Formats: sequence, C-alpha cells, structure tokens
Amino acid sequence: MTRLILFNKPYGVLTQFTDREGRAVLADYIPLKGVYPAGRLDRDSEGLLLLTDDGKLAHRLTQPEKRTWKTYWVQVEGDPSDAELEPLRTGLELKDGPTLPARARLISEPDIWPRDPPVRFRANIPDRWLEIRIQEGRNRQIRRMTAAIGFPTLRLVRTAIGDWHLGALQPGQWKQIPYKIAR
Repeated sequence: MTRLILFNKPYGVLTQFTDREGRAVLADYIPLKGVYPAGRLDRDSEGLLLLTDDGKLAHRLTQPEKRTWKTYWVQVEGDPSDAELEPLRTGLELKDGPTLPARARLISEPDIWPRDPPVRFRANIPDRWLEIRIQEGRNRQIRRMTAAIGFPTLRLVRTAIGDWHLGALQPGQWKQIPYKIAR
C-alpha cells in the first residue's frame, strides 16, 4: 500500500528533511522515514504539501503535462477588480515564458490560522484575498503572476492539490491517508 501524507506546512519551513543552516525542515514535524515531498512549497508559503513513498505518484503529481490543479488562497496588496484578474485567466507572459490560463476569483478573507510572523499591515494600502488555481508549478509562479498584474502577494496558502484538500489540518499537523495507486 502506498503511503500518502497530507501536511500543512507552516510558514518558514523548508520543503526538505535536512538543512545545514539549521532552519526548520520537514523532519521537525514528520517523524516518518522513506517518504518524500511530491513537489515543493516555498519557505515563505504555507499550506498543503503531499509526501509519498511512491515515485510514480510523485511524478504524476508534479509533471506539468499531467496538469494537476493546485488551489491557492492568495492575499495581495491592493484591491484588484474582477476585470484586473483577467490576465491570470487568459495566461500571461513571465520571464520564463507564458503561463497556462489560471482560474482566478476574488474571495472573502478565509477563516484560517494567523500567520507567524504576521503579514505586514499598511493602513493606507488595502489588501484583498483571491483564490487562484493553476495546473503548473513553476518557481514562485503565483507570486510572479500577481506581481505582473500589479498586486504583489503578501501571503500564499495552498489549500488543494488535485483531489486532496487541506481540510482541518492546522500548521504543522499531518495525517496519513489510505491510497492505492492504480497500476
């Protein structure tokens, strides 16, 4: 039976099991051997990370041609209109090439845990929450996309990868779920 771990990666944790500089890593939270991250989540991003002991599953989840949807809640600086999100929906040009069309919409502030450390607050600049779904996973892609349309990302929380959702997991919590891969 394939092991599949759902982990709510806290802000500031590296998506690896060791670090020569003594920074927080997965081993600080997950005491299991033989599982590895299926993809990455930047140190300054939070939320769902999948770990598995099945290389084929990890490959399926991380390869761009497989087009696995990933869902993010994104707090941005500024207050974009729905129309200003259109470039995200049609695809936009980044330095490493065009993005696939994303699904992007304005959402109410989600009921989630406070970030530690807190996001900087500037009284004269509003912020807004978006839900963005992408099928790619390039380096810092969401942050680069929101910056490209003039609304820098303040906080980024991944809530789903394919059919797997963060659910009620709090930062630092993980659970192993049953998974049988179709061969």
